[in-house]
Order: sequence, then C-alpha cells, then structure tokens
Amino acid sequence: MDSLLIAIVSGLVGLLLGVAGMHAFRVSELQRAAGIDVDEPTMPAGATEVLASLGLAYIVVDTVDGVVRANPAAYAFGLVRGHTVVHQELLALTARVRADGVIIDQDRELPRGLQGESSIVVHLRVAPLGDEYILVLAEDRTEFSRTEAVRNDFVANVSHELKTPVGAISLLTETIEDAADDEVAIRRFAQRLQLESVRLAALVQDIIELSRVQGKNVVHAGLPVDLDEVISEAVDRSRLPAEAKDITIRVGGSLPRGVHGDHDQLTMAFRNLIDNAVRYSPEGTRVGVGLSSRDGIAQVTITDQGIGISPEDQERIFERFYRVDAARSRQTGGTGLGLSIVKHVITNHGGEVSLWSQQGKGSTFTVRIPELEEGQEPGEPEDGAPADDVGPRSDHVQSDRARAGEGGTE
Repeated sequence: MDSLLIAIVSGLVGLLLGVAGMHAFRVSELQRAAGIDVDEPTMPAGATEVLASLGLAYIVVDTVDGVVRANPAAYAFGLVRGHTVVHQELLALTARVRADGVIIDQDRELPRGLQGESSIVVHLRVAPLGDEYILVLAEDRTEFSRTEAVRNDFVANVSHELKTPVGAISLLTETIEDAADDEVAIRRFAQRLQLESVRLAALVQDIIELSRVQGKNVVHAGLPVDLDEVISEAVDRSRLPAEAKDITIRVGGSLPRGVHGDHDQLTMAFRNLIDNAVRYSPEGTRVGVGLSSRDGIAQVTITDQGIGISPEDQERIFERFYRVDAARSRQTGGTGLGLSIVKHVITNHGGEVSLWSQQGKGSTFTVRIPELEEGQEPGEPEDGAPADDVGPRSDHVQSDRARAGEGGTE
C-alpha cells in the first residue's frame, strides 16, 4: 500500500513539473518574441521629399514587388490597388531593372478601370532606388497621344483632300493644251478649271481658318461680343448665295446680353452654319435663325428645309473632312471642314452645338453660349443716342440694309 501511494505521489509530482516546465518555456518564447525588433521598410533619406516635388505618379516596390509607397496619382491612374501593382507589364519592368540594374524609359498604353474598359497612355521610368527598392515614375501622356494622333490624321486628310483638286487642275491643263484647236472644248475645260481652282482656294482658306481657331486662346484674348451684331453680319454675308437660290433668311428674337469671345470667330461659325443651310436647301425654301436667352445662356438656332441628315451621319457630322454625300459636296463646293470649324469655335467659347435632323424634313443646329454677367455688356449707346438704338435689328431692317448695299458680302 505504501509503495502504491509513493508511486501515485511521484507521478503527480512529475506531471506538475512537466506542466511547469512547458509554461516556463512558453513564457520564455513570448518574452523573446516581444524583444525582437521588426525592421519596417524605410525609404532612403530625402527620397520622399524629392518624389513629392516631381509632380508625377510614383510607386516604390521592395524585393518581392510589394508596394512600399505610392502617391495618390498612382492610385488614380489605376497602377496600384491596395499594396499590389496592378499591371503585369510594370512587374516585368521592375524584374528587368532588379536583374540588370539598368534604367528603363518606355511609353505604355495600359488598361484602366475595374474591367479595363478604358486605357491610359503613360511614360514610365523604372530605376533602382538604393540597394533594396525599385522606383516607378509614371507621367500621363494620354491627351498628348490623342492630340498627336489627331494631328497625324489631319495631315493625312489634308494631303488626300488637296490631291483631288490639284490633280484635276493638272489634268485639265493638259487637256486644254491637247485641245488647242477646239475652241468649244477649251471653253468647257476652262470653266471646269475655274471651278477646281475655286474649290482648292476654299479648301486652303478653311484649313487656315481651322488653324487660327485652334491656335487662339479665346479665354485670355477674348472681348465682350454683341451676338446680335454677329448674327446680322453672318446673315448679310450669306444673303447673296441665298438670293441666287430664291431662299429667304428670316431672323427672329433677340439677345439682350453679349458673350465673352472673338467677334470674327463667332461670325465665321454662324456664317458657316447659315451657308450650310442655304447650300443644302432646295430653291424657294426658307432658312430660319432664332435668337433667345434663358438662365444666362444665349441660344441661336439655324433651321432649314433641306434634305436632312440620317442618324448614322449625325454622329460624325462634326468630324474634319466628313461629308454626308461626297459627290453632292463637290457639286455644292463643300470642303468638309465647315462644321468642324463651328465645333471648335463654339467649344472655345465655352458653349456647345447640337443637331436635330430628319431626312426629307430639314435640319436644326442649336448653339448655346454662356452670356456675360450684368455690368459686362459688350457695348454702350453713343453720346446722345437713345438706348433703343443699340437693340437687335429685325429681319426687315437687315433686308433693307442688304438691298441698300450696306452689308458686306464675300
């Protein structure tokens, strides 16, 4: 009995010693773990300040391509999500830099958005940063790339458009030379030559006007402009071709306030719209110009009774050199740049231009431009002149002026 009791007591003592030993071991491990300092990733001295001053999107990754630091622009561009570099193209570049120690400069088009529904063009500069990190600098060049593409497309279109009348003129001159003894043929070819020359001159003039529109900053160089005077001048300049087709141009409404902008550009834009309405309208019809003002917005509508424009063509009608009917445009003298110029001018003035059209029933172009605030009126009455003399002129007054030869024409 005594030996059994001793065995039991010995077993309990051994168990207690084992438990105490395990507890002491765990306490020791916890104390040792608490005493270990974990080195957080740190940037080289001064690197953060330098990166912040660059004004570019940047990403700093460690040896396993984890994002150590990234600024808000990198997240906005969709290059980083959480602590992960999104694009495999960037990871491939960091791997090359890590392996070779070289600096890489590249332009890349990268998908943007959760589903990659859009894209962004960035100039990337990937370089080592210290012994441990890789730096990725990204500059957004999306707009620059789009502008470059538009410029290249414009040059190609201009070259193509110029080749047609230049080629026709060259061919006609050769034909006239070969038909030197045929007076009737010479007269007929000379008339064709004159038409092609006029077409070429119109195309060159439209290209010059488009370049001027794109090159002038209306916001900084603009002045107060009276839209009533602009519309009156545009109508007067379009009256001769309208009278040649027995088309009546009627102006209704008024615009009590002016707008901030360029008088010549606005006159050119509205003349293009009115000329288009006259050019594509049947003889004996009417073109209406409506003026109205609402909530600080000046609105001008130009309505014709012409052939109308299909829904498919309406989507591209403001593109450069786009013609609904190329053959008809050549007959009417259209260059395909008129509406593009209109779009640029109105956009430069902070406005918008829209189109409603139905085939066989005509078209309506609507221009909306912000008006000047009170106290910024474009003109004041002359000394001794009543205020009513500065108001808008009616269509009848404009017609009388045009018949009297006061309005300028081209």
